[in-house]
Amino acid sequence: MANLLLAGYFGAGNLGDDSILLGFVHGLGSTAHNITVMSGNPDETFRNYGLRGIDRRDMQAYRKAIEECDALVFPGGSIFQDSSSVRSVAFYGQLVKLAKTAGKKVALLAQGVGPLTTFFGKRWAASAFNMADLVTVRDPSSVTVLQSLGVRRPIRVTADMAFLLPQPPESDSGGFGVAGMKAVGISVRPHGKKDEVPKLFGEFARLLFSAQIMPVFLEMDKTMDGPLIHEISKAQGGKIPDMRKMQTPMQVQQRMSRLEAVVAMRLHAGILAATVGVPPFMVSYDPKVVAFSKLLEIQSAPNVSDLTPQRLFDSFMQFMKDRDKNARIMDRRREELIKLAGMNIDILEEILPTAAKI
Repeated sequence: MANLLLAGYFGAGNLGDDSILLGFVHGLGSTAHNITVMSGNPDETFRNYGLRGIDRRDMQAYRKAIEECDALVFPGGSIFQDSSSVRSVAFYGQLVKLAKTAGKKVALLAQGVGPLTTFFGKRWAASAFNMADLVTVRDPSSVTVLQSLGVRRPIRVTADMAFLLPQPPESDSGGFGVAGMKAVGISVRPHGKKDEVPKLFGEFARLLFSAQIMPVFLEMDKTMDGPLIHEISKAQGGKIPDMRKMQTPMQVQQRMSRLEAVVAMRLHAGILAATVGVPPFMVSYDPKVVAFSKLLEIQSAPNVSDLTPQRLFDSFMQFMKDRDKNARIMDRRREELIKLAGMNIDILEEILPTAAKI
């Protein structure tokens, strides 16, 4: 039994990142390691998931947890990037450095690396990955990024930990719709100019409704997505259904399972849809979305900045015309990605101290 300290953007109100955490924990299964999570809200992490946590901003607590752990594990996510701020990659790079200074194993698993455009962002990321004892990434594009940074560690391609989430209980209420209309989920996030996303997806929702399809907005990040969904609904008369205030990824999965499809800017809205057999139509704002769309092999993700509402609607309707074929391809790819995600657990076990496994 090993003591694992998990680092990432967990307990911060983003259900995509929490799905990575829970997929990893479920993947561990009967290995029964002791887990401590660096969380933005340790009380909520324990309440929702039963996992012991420390405040991710408390470096004194981190140093104590490092002393007590056998390995520092990053279960995944896009934390080594500087598109929003170089502080993210600097923060996580510092965690790796402190862990290695303390003589601990470090595993960087199922990472989605980049974008990295700044000098210091590239420097911190290269240093962290070169110090790690184990590196896996969730897509081939991340291998290219790491190699361009001069990372010399062996890099294996696996898959996102969220694919290891168990199937949720079936909903008793059947499909989600109004007056016989089929429902399609829409996951948005802020991007670009202030009115870019609200105008695009507000008008897209109107076009769906005119085609007798019920649009349903999905809140994946309570801080960022909620206000945006409210803004879109207000501009459209405040009548668009939504799924908000979901507390766990399992709730997202259960509600998504009642939809016909999901149109997703957020990566893990697409991944969670795929885990319950609902085809995701990905709309890219970031290279990680393009990378996932390529892995799923059912659609090329258009860039959100290149779209008009009519173009998005026409592309999505063609996607729905081929829905059954897309669903079959997705099901096959999902099984392959589950196996690849499970490799993260197998590889991690290889580097844990022998005494910790007894």
